[in-house]
Amino acid sequence: MNRKIKVVIADDNRALCQMLSDFLAGQEDISLAGIGYNGIDAWELIKTHEPDLLILDLVMPNLDGLGVLERLNSRVNGPRPKVIVLTAFGQEALTHQAMSLGVDYFVLKPFDLDVLGKRIRQMLNDPSPASRPAPAAQNALVQTTSSSLNLGVEVTNMMHQIGIPAHVKGYQYIRDAILMVVEDVTLLGAVTKELYPMIAKKYDTAPSRVERGIRHAIELAWERGHTETLKRIFGYSLNIERQKPTNSEFIALLADKLRVMSKVS
Repeated sequence: MNRKIKVVIADDNRALCQMLSDFLAGQEDISLAGIGYNGIDAWELIKTHEPDLLILDLVMPNLDGLGVLERLNSRVNGPRPKVIVLTAFGQEALTHQAMSLGVDYFVLKPFDLDVLGKRIRQMLNDPSPASRPAPAAQNALVQTTSSSLNLGVEVTNMMHQIGIPAHVKGYQYIRDAILMVVEDVTLLGAVTKELYPMIAKKYDTAPSRVERGIRHAIELAWERGHTETLKRIFGYSLNIERQKPTNSEFIALLADKLRVMSKVS
């Protein structure tokens, strides 16, 4: 049997850490070496356990995620773990700094645990050389797509399953937004400034109308959609009975599912 993938989590959100811990405990090929609720504790865990993968939050007490990355980069002895950074909207500046420090993959909060598990396996079981990619190539894994998969068909199928009516304007806006983000994940850091204007230009409308159209389509899905389907797609990330995703969260989650499908198909 192959050796288990050893993981260290660094995040001060104890509820999120418990959720991650419970999920990883159910994975036969992944083991949790420890949880650091601040950067100093996380750094000690890294030195003690030499993990294969570090799941890292950028905002932590004592030593933040950027500080942990800087210590990893200046370390002389010991292998460098793969790094998945957990990031949120509003952290674009921190995300760009983290990218320059050699992060292997970014996961946007909220996220799907099943998708995270697939990402971990892709990163650690990839037969390609383990050298850290240059900053300019950080999103290579994210943007890898399979020519055999018709992403347009897949996104259309997902939207039908969710229950977004095809006749509303937001349907096409969402479809285009998801496909654009699959091709260029950095658009998630500039939804208002770049993504909406790009879609608006295509349809000869205003970015504000694109935003409202997407919001209306999501609201319709939550009112008319199939509860079990919504739970299957968003259940790990949201309490769907109480919370609708924001436009950006909705686009990000579906785009990430498509990237996984294109990777494993």
